[in-house]
Formats: sequence, C-alpha cells, structure tokens
Amino acid sequence: MALFSRSLFSLSLVLGWQQILASPLPSQPFKIKDFRVTPLPDFVEAYAPLVWLHPEDTYFPSDIAAQLLHTKPQINFADVPGYPSPLTLENLDSLNANEGSDVYLTSIDDISKSPTWLNGVKPDGSRTTVGAISATVIVNDRGNGQVDAFYMYFNAYNFGGRILGQNVNEHVGDWEHNMIRFNNGIPQEVWFSQHGFGELFLYDKLEKQGNRPVVYSAKGSHAVYASSGNHDHTIPNVVLPSKGILTDTTGQGTLWDPILSAYFYTFGAQTDNFTAYNPAHPTAWLRYTGRWGDQRYPDNDPRQDEIIAGVDATARFTSGPTGPASKQLNRSQPCPEVDGYICQDQTKSAGGFIDKVKDAFSGIKDLF
Repeated sequence: MALFSRSLFSLSLVLGWQQILASPLPSQPFKIKDFRVTPLPDFVEAYAPLVWLHPEDTYFPSDIAAQLLHTKPQINFADVPGYPSPLTLENLDSLNANEGSDVYLTSIDDISKSPTWLNGVKPDGSRTTVGAISATVIVNDRGNGQVDAFYMYFNAYNFGGRILGQNVNEHVGDWEHNMIRFNNGIPQEVWFSQHGFGELFLYDKLEKQGNRPVVYSAKGSHAVYASSGNHDHTIPNVVLPSKGILTDTTGQGTLWDPILSAYFYTFGAQTDNFTAYNPAHPTAWLRYTGRWGDQRYPDNDPRQDEIIAGVDATARFTSGPTGPASKQLNRSQPCPEVDGYICQDQTKSAGGFIDKVKDAFSGIKDLF
C-alpha cells in the first residue's frame, strides 16, 4: 500500500488541496484461551492491544486458514502448476519454489459480487472471533532485555475508500499490526501500521484499558490508529485529524481482543525462522513469500476501473499484501525502514503542520 499512498499525493496536486486544519471502555477481567503449550512472557499478554472495530465496518477479522479454502495460487493470472491440494497452512511455503514472491492467492469467487467469506467473523460479547484464528503474535527477543512483540491482525478483505464517488484500493487479504518494544518487560513504544507505513507513540501516552493499549481499526482499510475520528493520509508521512482526499475513519463499534484467537510464535533473527509456542500449530505459512490476495486486475478486466488512466493509486482493485514475515521483524528501531518515508515519530515533540509538510516533501522528493 506504500505505492498507493505515494501516488495519491500526486493525485492531490491534480485535484487541489483539501482544507487541513473518550469515552471509558467497559471493564472485564483479563483472560486468555489456552492456545499455547510453552507460555509467552507475561508482559506480552498483559500489555497486548485491544482493538476497537469501526461501528459501520462490515469486513471483520478473518480466519487465516480459511483464506486458503477460498483462493488458489496463481502467477500472472495462471494457476501455479502442481500446487498442493488441499493448500494448507502446513504446506503454504511450498509455493516459494514457484517464484514465491510472484504468487498471488487468488479468489476462486468473483469478489466484485461480494462473496460472504470476505466479511470475516464479528467478535462476540467475549471479544473473540469464535471459530476463527484471526491474529498472530510474534515475539522477537533481541537480547539485553529488549523484546519486540508483534500483534498481527488479519482480514479477508480491504476496502480502501472512495475518491470522487468511486471505490479505490480494494483488495483480497489484509494484514495490519502493532509492535510493542519492551525493555526488561516494561513497554516503551508502540508502532501502528497504516498503508505501508504508520506512526510511533510512547506507550505511556496512549489510551488504555488497565495496562492494555487501545487501538482503533479504520473502517474498511483496517489501518490502526491511536484515536477515534478522521485520519487524512493523502500526503505520505503525514496523518492529519481532518477529512481529505483519502481519509480513514475510526470509532468505537465492536471491541476485539486479538490474543483470544491467535497463533503465537517466536522469531529467531539469526536463523530467520519461526517456532510455535504450541508445537501443534503450523509454521510453514509464515515462510510463504507471496501475496495473500489477488493480483491487481488489468485495465481490460471489466471489474477494473480507474479515475485517472495509468495511475494505479486510482484503481478500484489493487494487489493483495505480503504476510507477517515481510514486516521487518528484526528492525533496529521501532519504526521500520521504508525507502522514501520518514518515521512519523509521535514520541518526540510534534512540530506544526508546516514542519510536517516539509518532512513529507523531503521524503518523497525522489518521486518528482
């Protein structure tokens, strides 16, 4: 989604500048389902995020394994020859032998007809997606008391929003995440992923329920934010609390506790490998290097549409995302390193809007 955000800046110059300018959570005792044999570090559970889903969102967290029941692997819209049948989380990495990064898990159904499996599973009153493992927790012990815990959230579908009355950036598969950096078991900073990049906050400054940070998932796109309201992300590197050409909206709809329905792993940076806390849980799927959704439909596909011909950012259907292993699980700083972007580090004193715009221009000057 990084290219999408970058291209939208160019689009904003064409369309013109837009004007720029908590209620308490219910109390509930901490609990967790027994999905593990070897226990996680206590602090990884105790400080795990809680996620507010938008009250009008119809695309809920989804079962990771179920995605494979409704898709088939393709390269350039042709089936991968001899792929395993059934395709499962235990053998998904076998697709890496077929130019893995070029593989797309392509919907068997016509997604323009909105098959029901895209809607996922709405969390129930206990805050869990019943019958669906819809999240993944990955723990990287970096040594010297520093531990990074990644909380990965999966949705079967991403609705990107509307520009000039047309849907844009819809795609099958959607991975978003928070990362919390701990020092000696104490949370320090929290990363929020948003459209290929995101924001970094001090843990102490975030809204919480007890010790657990509260996260807001945007309607349709599922980008994660630290507050409810409007989040204009038209300009790369800048999130503004206003409505712009492309705006995410967050709010308190359904409260989801991702760790109640999750797989749990450690990541070994030296071996670049994953180990499940419960040995019965699959790890092969984490090594899959391809995409979790359809390839961007070509312009001659009747389902495809573009506001501006040749500008991918204005296309209705875009390509699905890569999986958790591509999220820089051994990053040196809490912000990942992404070419052309500057970390939106909210842990430092925030400058004015002009300062943010200057930073944005310095990060995207290579585009012009």
